[in-house]
Amino acid sequence: MSTASVPLPDERNQPEDHVPMAVEDVSALAQELGEFLLHYKFGLDEMLTKINILREELSFRGTGNPIEHVSSRLKSIESLRAKASRLGVSHELDEIGEQITDIAGVRIVCSFISDAYQVLDMLTTQSDITVRVIKDYIARPKPNGYRSLHAIVELPVFLSDDVRRVPIELQIRTVAMDFWASVEHKIYYKYDKDVPRELLVELEAAADVAHDLDERMAELHRTVHGAG
Repeated sequence: MSTASVPLPDERNQPEDHVPMAVEDVSALAQELGEFLLHYKFGLDEMLTKINILREELSFRGTGNPIEHVSSRLKSIESLRAKASRLGVSHELDEIGEQITDIAGVRIVCSFISDAYQVLDMLTTQSDITVRVIKDYIARPKPNGYRSLHAIVELPVFLSDDVRRVPIELQIRTVAMDFWASVEHKIYYKYDKDVPRELLVELEAAADVAHDLDERMAELHRTVHGAG
């Protein structure tokens, strides 16, 4: 079903005398929106299955499971509308799907930095995965100290009458990186993104401490288990 002519609904800024949508139109729009997001849900399901297969296989082999825990999220229509407005993207669904690549996301938390790179490699080298972009914020942290591996990948979703390639955002990081990012998010939310300068300095310093912890724990791991 084409979505080119279906914009995300926005009830704000409507003229006072605007004519409400007919019940049939509302129903059709809801169906269109539901189908749009359903494809991304299916993409998430496929990616989570891949990750669970890796976890079970590595655990069965006894080589150590590099994945500590996994979470996923699917943006709501309200969140998509807000992001589209911030980016200056049309609210047409086709345009949303083309320009916004983090509608569906998976976060994978690992014990060690080397595990994060290993998991990224295991996922992005699978034959049905197409890599759009990889951003290495571990090797090149953001100015505020944020560290993580980000990737936008596509994978096929097999429907009853079609095959859709769905983009999924992957975030892969260590436990220390994840803890820092969680605290940073809460601080930005509390201050509505207008964070005092002294807190920004503290956050940047805390990011360095978290990275130092990652390196120390990796060295302990190598001492106990060997370089391999």
